[in-house]
Amino acid sequence: MFNFAFYLKDMIITEKHQHILDKAEELFASNGYEGTTVRDIATAADVNLAMISYYFGSKEKLMEVLFRHRMDGTRATIEAVVVNQAITPFQKLEILIDNYVNRVFDRQAFYKVMHTEQMLKNNSVIIQLMKQYKMGFINLIDSVIREGNKMNIFKNEADTMLLLQSMTGTVVQSVLNKEYYKEFHQLGKMKEKEFDALLKNRLVAHIKYLFKATLGYE
Repeated sequence: MFNFAFYLKDMIITEKHQHILDKAEELFASNGYEGTTVRDIATAADVNLAMISYYFGSKEKLMEVLFRHRMDGTRATIEAVVVNQAITPFQKLEILIDNYVNRVFDRQAFYKVMHTEQMLKNNSVIIQLMKQYKMGFINLIDSVIREGNKMNIFKNEADTMLLLQSMTGTVVQSVLNKEYYKEFHQLGKMKEKEFDALLKNRLVAHIKYLFKATLGYE
């Protein structure tokens, strides 16, 4: 029997795969998973329906490939920073914070899709994937924090789960609800690119301050 789960894990993402995934991601973000058909994806990607079926099998499997692909790239980036012995624990956290904020801004459509899937919980495979990857990320960050505690760089014992949820919740909600921030600070006349740069810088500074205060880093 063909093991599609194994296929999803090990498939090579070609330029054509990536193009289809990008278009599907945009549609899932704007119309929702249920509101997007395979035909919609094929039309947006300018490919025929048979190619979608050949590459992914179904819309559900395409969604799984999308999540695995995005999260695998994130995990590899985090792991590379965590194992780097040439930098201090807090420098590792600073790099990871920078990377996370940039990633959310660069992949706003994906984080909107992820947020929606977390809320609806309609796809058990996607929910399990998110849990698996998130627990892996939390354990990696926790190892950095424990390293800092052991070296007496961090003076406080922190709840890693709550600290990371504070970061991810603040960043994702700020990006998904940018218009509220813009209105509150009366920045409506600011160009989108300029506003994004401002918000990104403020988020990075805020999250780093939060980590410093929570961890007791001076």
